[in-house]
Amino acid sequence: MRVSTADGDVDANVDVDAVRVGYIGLGRICSILEDDPLREKPATHAGAFAARGDCEIVGGYDTDPDRVRGFAVRWGAEPFKSAEDLLSGPRRPDVVVIATHPDSHAHYLTLAVNHKIPVVICEKPIAATRRAAHRMVRLERRGTTRVVVNHERRFSRDYVLAQRLVNEETFGHLIAVRGQLFFGRTARHDHVLLHDGTHMVDAIHFLTSDAVRLRRRIGVYRSSRSSVTLHGNLRRRDIPVSMEIGAERDYLHFELDLSFSGGRIRIGNGIFAWSRSNPSPFYSGYRSLVPLHRVPPEPTGYFTGMAAEAVRLVREPSACSRSSVADGWEAMRVISSAGRLW
Repeated sequence: MRVSTADGDVDANVDVDAVRVGYIGLGRICSILEDDPLREKPATHAGAFAARGDCEIVGGYDTDPDRVRGFAVRWGAEPFKSAEDLLSGPRRPDVVVIATHPDSHAHYLTLAVNHKIPVVICEKPIAATRRAAHRMVRLERRGTTRVVVNHERRFSRDYVLAQRLVNEETFGHLIAVRGQLFFGRTARHDHVLLHDGTHMVDAIHFLTSDAVRLRRRIGVYRSSRSSVTLHGNLRRRDIPVSMEIGAERDYLHFELDLSFSGGRIRIGNGIFAWSRSNPSPFYSGYRSLVPLHRVPPEPTGYFTGMAAEAVRLVREPSACSRSSVADGWEAMRVISSAGRLW
């Protein structure tokens, strides 16, 4: 049995009010990482929408035909031979996820805007170059397509809580921000800053409701030895910011350390710690930071939160994205400036 709709015929067992989701780029972050037994689930774009009762995975496209076939089988979706077919078919998606290499993001966003796709989720970084990122900002401004950039910490419950603590000055006023990002032994600093440092920069912007301006660089930027440290400040409040991007470590590490007049917040991958200034247990007449027992929010819901944001934007055509291309551009601005520092 078929049901007739404005977009064509669909199966009778399909909820015609469901938000239709299509995917361009069917690799790790789109689908494959759902098989990682250690990651919080859902751990991918496909997993996040499949977990919802009000969404339907229409299908996906990738330049690798094997990935297309595997994706279709896994998620019960239609395989597409081109992005154009996906965007212009009789069951045109309400949400399109662009999970390709950054150098193709602008191309696929242009296609989505031209096909009047209501909402696009775009992987980070938003582009491979500052010029391409600026082109995407113009695309977002000129069309009706709203974009959600996958700076996932904006939708993660631990970071949302930390942002509230900063805004409410729970530990006093913010004094300084320090970040550390290590991504294994051999990754070059500039590559790490582009592909994973974009999360760090955007997280600082999100937590502080401000923007970073870099002033100085210490260390060799295009190197995979030791560390490079970037120094700057927040634009509006002139609070010092430093970010250490390192190599030669046999581990992954992502941490932000926020120092306040009366306390401290450490947050990152596997890190969620608060401390408050109290009379020191070690020195008479002094104060020390005393750890506060705090269980981090679990699950953090970083992918489910992003999927919920996309559905919200479909349901509310006048709403603004909480992780827009303009936000992604701000992170890209900081990253591109790092290469011009001395």
